[in-house]
Amino acid sequence: MKILIDECIPRKFKYNLPGQDCRTVPEAGLAGNGQLLSLAEQRGFEVFLTIDRGFEYEQNLSSRSIAVMIVRAKSNRMRDLLPHAPACPVALHSVTSGELIRVGH
Repeated sequence: MKILIDECIPRKFKYNLPGQDCRTVPEAGLAGNGQLLSLAEQRGFEVFLTIDRGFEYEQNLSSRSIAVMIVRAKSNRMRDLLPHAPACPVALHSVTSGELIRVGH
C-alpha cells in the first residue's frame, strides 16, 4: 500500500509500517501545498497518515480515492506514537478509499 505521512509525524515512524511503500510529505515533494490530498491521489497514494485531529472536520473524503488514517496520540513525539504503531498495519488492511479511520485513544 502506498502511504503518505504528514509533516507533523516524525519521518522515522514509517519504519513501523513494514511492507508498506511510505513517503513523508517532504519526501514526496508536497510540503506546504494546500492541495495535498488531490496531489497525493494524483501520485497514487492510497492512504494519508496524520495526527491532525481537526483533519476530519476540514476535509470531505466522500469523493476521494485516498483514505485518511488519524493516529490519536498524546503528541507527535515518537514515544507517544510508538504504542499505536502495531495497530496501524492492522487498520490498513480494512481501510477503503474515501474512508477516515482512527487509531489510538
